[in-house]
Amino acid sequence: MANQSQMDAAIPTFDEFPPVSYADWRKAAEKALKGASFEKRLITKTYENIDLQPIYRQENLEGLPHLGGLPGFAPYARSTTPLGFVAHSWEVAQEIPCGTPAAFNAALRSDLDRGQTAVNLVLDHPTLHAVDADQADANEVGKGGLSVSSVADLAEALAGVDLEVTPIYVQANTSALSFTALLAALAQQQGKSLTKLRGAIGMDPLGHLASYGHLPRDLAGVYDAMAQLTGWATANAPHLQTITVQGHPYHNGGASTTQELAFALATAVEYLRTMQAHGLSIDDTAPRIRFSLSVGSNFFMEIARLRAARVLWAKIVAAFGGNAESQKMRVHARTSAWNQTLCDAHVNLLRGTTEAFSAVVGGCDSLHVSPFDELVRTPDEFSRRIARNTHVVLREESNLARTVDPAGGSWYVETLTDAVARETWALFQEVEKQGGMGKALEAGWPQAQVADTAAKRMANLAKRKDIFVGTNMYPNPKETRLEAPAVDVAAIKVERATALNTFRAAADAGRKQAALTQLAQSSAPVDAAIQAALAGATLGEIAQAARTGAQPGPKVSAICAQRGAAPFEQLRATADAFAARTGQCPQVFLATMGPLAQHKGRADFAAAFLGVGGFDAVYPAGFDSADEAASAALASGAKAVVICSTDATYPELVPPLAQKLKQANPGLTVLLAGYPTDQVDAFKASGVDDFIHVSANCQALLSTLQQKMGVAP
Repeated sequence: MANQSQMDAAIPTFDEFPPVSYADWRKAAEKALKGASFEKRLITKTYENIDLQPIYRQENLEGLPHLGGLPGFAPYARSTTPLGFVAHSWEVAQEIPCGTPAAFNAALRSDLDRGQTAVNLVLDHPTLHAVDADQADANEVGKGGLSVSSVADLAEALAGVDLEVTPIYVQANTSALSFTALLAALAQQQGKSLTKLRGAIGMDPLGHLASYGHLPRDLAGVYDAMAQLTGWATANAPHLQTITVQGHPYHNGGASTTQELAFALATAVEYLRTMQAHGLSIDDTAPRIRFSLSVGSNFFMEIARLRAARVLWAKIVAAFGGNAESQKMRVHARTSAWNQTLCDAHVNLLRGTTEAFSAVVGGCDSLHVSPFDELVRTPDEFSRRIARNTHVVLREESNLARTVDPAGGSWYVETLTDAVARETWALFQEVEKQGGMGKALEAGWPQAQVADTAAKRMANLAKRKDIFVGTNMYPNPKETRLEAPAVDVAAIKVERATALNTFRAAADAGRKQAALTQLAQSSAPVDAAIQAALAGATLGEIAQAARTGAQPGPKVSAICAQRGAAPFEQLRATADAFAARTGQCPQVFLATMGPLAQHKGRADFAAAFLGVGGFDAVYPAGFDSADEAASAALASGAKAVVICSTDATYPELVPPLAQKLKQANPGLTVLLAGYPTDQVDAFKASGVDDFIHVSANCQALLSTLQQKMGVAP
């Protein structure tokens, strides 16, 4: 047998291979491009104004300022704790958007028994605005979130949940004072200690302003309430956060990752300054802030963004004089709503998985994975289970909880982390120059920045430079659409109003009114609000009393939430409506010219292109002559024809075929598969209306085709 030294000598090492320099690699790459531009073909430009290189090297790490830190130590790029998820996994904080307390509780208790570890309570629109259910529009009660108007409602929703053990997260915005009063009152009724409450009842007035364009009262009054809540929590509920800075309004408006992060950081800085002006220290306020960010589909960009976020927040808090603990960022991540689609909705499972993977590798503290059907209906038990199990697979089967900072050391990720941090900081400084986030929103600057990026996204989606699988590319014409169950909004309103009337009737009216009067006059509104809740006051009544004498709130241009797939979904919906009216999908005839090898590539492309708009392509075998193709196309009854062949054969085939079609039916739309640049004008002159090709504006072309064919009403 060979001895150990002989065995070691037989093992190849990298020393045996000559080193290859970047210059050598680039020379080889440019040769492979055969004259095409290296910059245009291999460098990817992002919405964040970052140029992604085709290859990263160890030299790229030289001088990066965040690389010196270990997990758990400043600047916290690698984690805010030394062991990351090895010691404590991220919280499974799934949203449960059930509308009534009973339905919410049934779903919550089921999910807590099956892997969920935190209550993530989404409120309906009236509750979010501190409007009681019996005073709200019936169409809004319980829509998209839980309707809560009283301590009894909250008790029913959280029945069986130990408030001392399970953290609860609520994005309460301008109803935060009232909701905190209800929760604290419930805890006291159950004999629970406020000092053991964990989670957040988050205020985010600037995020609310960006989303809705208005606040229910003056900003100064809202900040007074924020300061009161933050001071109260510091003294009475030290593990309860009171400020949740949301990036979602910007993300859902179409912002880039750096825009979302920059505007979230600018918002948090305004809150820090305002709380300091109210007498709270940086170490009182910073730990009370929780960031809630959306995570999109750009896998490595999102990992880098979460790592950069911790670095920048540590830098900001340190500049305010905050201690090491205060410099640690707390981040809740949510998979993207912008990326969700109605078409081929099960693809949302895959989107949610990759986005969740990014969030976990990036080091989020808690995470919501969107169920694939959340756009269509209140997620059912199956879709909630799959979304919840995405967490479990990432933790248990992918072993992401066994490694601290799994992306750390990657030349690409570390370089990208620095680039994201620099671009975000530049945007953040622009907001600071305008006097802070509040002033910037009043001036409309963040809204304009988001709108500009959204327009670029939509333009790229229209041309299919950006892809939504199953929507603007690779459509499934045979898919069975998800159906939304009928919702009896009137019955829900009656149910909620009845419960609220019963609750009101059981209260001691005199005691309640005295408590509300005390609240309206109190210099300690949180304690007074809790006493009012214990006396039977409702969410809306507490809010009204606390806002006594309030001035009207500010108004700005709202950032409208949208989804990238929506324009293409509208095309499909229009085609589906046409099929329902006529009994047949809108049809387009493919004039496939010549043998299969000659026409198949472009015919397949054209059929898939048309399928995006809900068109059914009539796909015959190849035709030998223009007369034969024209006769078949006209006989089909289709109102549009696509000529499919090769650039080499088009000069001979297109003019006679297009002319025959137009002469026989002037209203017929004639399209050509391909874009032979030197023949475009000649083909248009012969009767071709437009061209189906890889760079075409798919959305605009299909929309025009629907109108010409009478598909659109």
